[in-house]
Amino acid sequence: MKTAWEKYTEEEKTQVFAFAEEYKAFISECKTERECVRKAVEILKAHGYRDLAEYEKSGETLCAGDKVYANNRGKSLCAFVIGEKPFKEGIRLLGAHIDSPRLDLKQHPLYEDGGLLLGKTHYYGGIKKYQWLSIPMALHGVVCKKDGTVIPVSIGEDPNDPVVGITDLLVHLAKEQLEKTVRNTVEGEQLNITLGSIPLCTEDDSETDRVKKNILKILKERYDFEEEDFISAELEVVPAGPARDYGLDRSMIMGYGHDDRVCGYTSLMALAKTERPDRTAGIILVDKEEIGSYGSTSMHSRFLEGVLVTMMHLSGGFSEYELRQMYAHSDMLSNDVSAGYDPNFSSVMDKNNCAYLGRGMSMVKYNGSGGKYHCNDANAEMIARVRNLLDEENIQFQTAELGKVDAGGGGTIAYILANDNMNVLDTGVPVLGMHAPHEVASKADIYEAYRAYRAFLKKI
Repeated sequence: MKTAWEKYTEEEKTQVFAFAEEYKAFISECKTERECVRKAVEILKAHGYRDLAEYEKSGETLCAGDKVYANNRGKSLCAFVIGEKPFKEGIRLLGAHIDSPRLDLKQHPLYEDGGLLLGKTHYYGGIKKYQWLSIPMALHGVVCKKDGTVIPVSIGEDPNDPVVGITDLLVHLAKEQLEKTVRNTVEGEQLNITLGSIPLCTEDDSETDRVKKNILKILKERYDFEEEDFISAELEVVPAGPARDYGLDRSMIMGYGHDDRVCGYTSLMALAKTERPDRTAGIILVDKEEIGSYGSTSMHSRFLEGVLVTMMHLSGGFSEYELRQMYAHSDMLSNDVSAGYDPNFSSVMDKNNCAYLGRGMSMVKYNGSGGKYHCNDANAEMIARVRNLLDEENIQFQTAELGKVDAGGGGTIAYILANDNMNVLDTGVPVLGMHAPHEVASKADIYEAYRAYRAFLKKI
């Protein structure tokens, strides 16, 4: 099978690289779900979208061509452009998650030991814990004070900022550590970030926790919050620094959070370029997928249904019957990354049924684990319609599974909306090093996914 690179004209390659630059800027700036939602709203507004709440407040009627978005607690979002046909004839939907594996500061994180101030963390999502040692990391998030003030925090991204990190055991003393299994090389409670080492100067040198007091003084001066405010904070420890071109030919991107912001961004930009479709077209970007899709900002919440009900109400009237008809006639692409073939670890891949970097967007009929557990298994009719669309639009795609049958597995948000009776198919971008602090994706695959999502919203 030829790669997408071999089919591109020079003009098309220029478009691929230009799109990649915009995407690199997005994932370099947006390292938390809150940052992704904030940036997505900015992009949507620039393309003429209005907050759905404005329509509710004013009582305006939604008409074909209107563009709306709804922001759920700053951590998930959906947006739609209203189509010509009534809702009961179905909608076209792109879904992706915008949370990524990371470390979260605990609610009482700070402790001093050996002249160092450390912060205790709890890892979020499936990670290989040893990969998060000895790399520069940044602090992103918010601190919410009792008076309602919300303070955004970002430390470690500006070239003049300090970074934080987790130190590893020196190899000279690691005999016992090196005999452990990879899973147990470092325990979760050892993932403590180093925050500082200068003690606060006081008249009483016997005073305890002086390094901690000095760091709290710095945080108070810079961000105006106290130690007790960590209780109501969401502070994420993520890899520091921007996404970078990867490979001497600059054909790939290495960065934090391809899973799944690469599909979130391509879905977002596909919708932003969609004008007045025949059927209502939209996206939903959700939180909490990496921990099972539980919670009010996850795909399991009824946020999307609430938005759909509101839009139906503002478009002429809501009924439960029409809502159920809409679900039954709707088509969704659940967009999440797939495992790219890595020659260094070929033993876990079925070479005939895996995704390869540079061969285009991946189409995944099913995922799950051992026996297809916990997955959506798309029906053949849905796949045939998508295949036909992609071929008509000359969009490069490939089929994929998540490794050999008993090698492991994973899931997406696809099954959740399939449970509401939507036609749902998993698609995405192949990635190397999924869930590592830095993942790798092909610029060609990213661009082909964007093209596929634009075509889907317009024609499927």
